[in-house]
Amino acid sequence: MGLTSNKVLALAVAAAVLLFVATVWLWPRLARRGARAVAGRVGLLLATQLSLFAAVGLAANNSFLFYGSWADLFGQRQDMGVVVDHAEGTHLRVVGKRKPEGVPGGARPATSGQIHKVVVSGERSGIDSPAYVYLPPEYFRAEHRDRTFPAAVVLTGYPGTAENLLKGLKYPSTAFEQARDGRTQPMILVMLRPTVAPPRDTECVDVPGGPRTETFFAEDLPKAVSETYRVGSQPRNWGIIGNSTGGYCALKIALHHPDRFSAGVGLSAYYKAAEDPTTGDLFHGDDRERKRADLLWSLDHLPQGRSSFLVTTSRQGEGNLKGTQAFVGKVKAPARVSSIVLDSGGHNFNTWRREIPPALEWLGGRLSPS
Repeated sequence: MGLTSNKVLALAVAAAVLLFVATVWLWPRLARRGARAVAGRVGLLLATQLSLFAAVGLAANNSFLFYGSWADLFGQRQDMGVVVDHAEGTHLRVVGKRKPEGVPGGARPATSGQIHKVVVSGERSGIDSPAYVYLPPEYFRAEHRDRTFPAAVVLTGYPGTAENLLKGLKYPSTAFEQARDGRTQPMILVMLRPTVAPPRDTECVDVPGGPRTETFFAEDLPKAVSETYRVGSQPRNWGIIGNSTGGYCALKIALHHPDRFSAGVGLSAYYKAAEDPTTGDLFHGDDRERKRADLLWSLDHLPQGRSSFLVTTSRQGEGNLKGTQAFVGKVKAPARVSSIVLDSGGHNFNTWRREIPPALEWLGGRLSPS
């Protein structure tokens, strides 16, 4: 059973409960003096506390996916990264394929879809970044061989890992279920973290003399995907969605590049680029670029295109409620804005898992396959 398995978590919880009951039940018998009685009390207390800590730790790991496997937890994953040679003119290379987790129907791509592990080489930005591409089952079916599909870029928070999007937030299985049930159209998902120049958090900014992250996401990534897969290159073919830092990036890219993306979704997004030790100097004294990285300033001072935006927050538990309300109030035609406001929900995976299904449905309704 894997580290993130619900069965492992259930066993840990059951062990903690049983040890607690055993401690209460056996305590009178161990309330005597003597080495054996003292050792018994100490042993029961330690076992109960360790089982409780294990259950809490497993629950936290299942929510935030700090470790993906037992080998990862115990530092046994020592395999080196794979160097991928890129032929001239090739901007996306597939380095692995697998079935999406949590999707029924066996391993046939035409039944369950497929996930490609890829490396994207930015033609203009010079950035190389790993990513995962989810291809829906329809992509592999003979009757759809000439069909193009809409695509959505999916971003984690900072620092985040792309695996969180597959396992913790379950984007592929959610997209599969929604398309199967007719709630949205089949979409290709391009999943990666916004940290394309690790460990630096570039806030999706073209840093002077540094990583050109905005160029990578706005231009290089959709171009590379459209060259490799059956995805159009028009704005109506592309959306972008993310949580936290990824949410800020998604809104920023959609706002500043309506010629590339027609829709952007910010789950628990903030609205101004962070500047702290993880980001370094993003603007090098360029006040215009610092203001441009403030989405509320951009809405007030820059032309608004035909992009659609979806923003999420909660009345209790999120710190972006006022910023989200301000963003909604500043969006003007021809742009459009929608929102999800939960009664309560913190800045965590549990909240985002409640928002992702309606967000994907909303996104699918605003993209066109051709």
